[in-house]
Amino acid sequence: MLQEVSPAIFIAGLFLVYLALVLFGWVVFKNTAALPMSRRRPDVVPHSTGLSRLTEHAVGALNKSVKERGNRFLSRDRLDECGLKKDPGDYLLMGGVITLLAGAIGFVLGGFAPAFLLTLVTPVLLHLVLKLLAARRRRQFDDQVPDTLQMLAGGLRAGHSLLRAVDAAAQESQPPMAEELSRIVNETRIGRDVGESLADVARRTQSEDFAAIAQAIEIHREVGGDLAEVFDHLGDTVRDRNQVRGQIRALSAEGRMSALVLMSLPVVMFLGLTAFNELYSRTFYTTLPGYMMIAAGLVLLTLGGLWLKSLVKPKF
Repeated sequence: MLQEVSPAIFIAGLFLVYLALVLFGWVVFKNTAALPMSRRRPDVVPHSTGLSRLTEHAVGALNKSVKERGNRFLSRDRLDECGLKKDPGDYLLMGGVITLLAGAIGFVLGGFAPAFLLTLVTPVLLHLVLKLLAARRRRQFDDQVPDTLQMLAGGLRAGHSLLRAVDAAAQESQPPMAEELSRIVNETRIGRDVGESLADVARRTQSEDFAAIAQAIEIHREVGGDLAEVFDHLGDTVRDRNQVRGQIRALSAEGRMSALVLMSLPVVMFLGLTAFNELYSRTFYTTLPGYMMIAAGLVLLTLGGLWLKSLVKPKF
């Protein structure tokens, strides 16, 4: 039996849902052109609504707060690791809108307890999404390192300078390698040392292979030698490492699947019992012991997932 909700609270919750949808759509689909309209079309008088001005002020205040306080969970470096191009304020506002939307939906469907639970869980899920995006981008970057080394060696043998070879490799590569190499070229052209740019890419992508490239270039700048031949040997080493890494992933696939099944089985069983007979699961979300058991289950599932992750992810 559903809990009765007063019309005023229902209307307030519905208004918050619509407001969250409008703000989310504005942040996601707003124009992100590199040049403002005043520079692209000076003859056009800019027109902005009250909602757009409110959103721009909110994003500006959030960006200023992130820059002053140095939020490590959603900083510019963290967004670069994930391959996201917007400012941190945009994603902070987007995350706030999603959290507000989740809380409003939980309140409309079940009352204060589901709303409070969804409000707490949503930021954690968004943080996990960022981690997944960063891990996928790092994996793609590591897979592109051997081909990049081959292109750099070919460019050096053709008589190009190191910076020109990096530029050519950036034009021939796919993201995320193309983005990182283009950033190296652009930073070098405005006066930054190429060694610092290479080390910054290795730190941002957490790639040991690319860190070896940066070290090889630094050693070559100090002692000289045939850098193309060094790249050839380094490319063979990186390919062997990737082959071993692929074999380890294949051998540990069964363990990862077991971890996924063991963690999803309690959730699937709970949802199945709720769908077939609500009386079986009503105790969990209508009483204090039920909430405590759900919290304990989430903590135990998290600890078990971290333990299984450490078992199936060997270091080499």
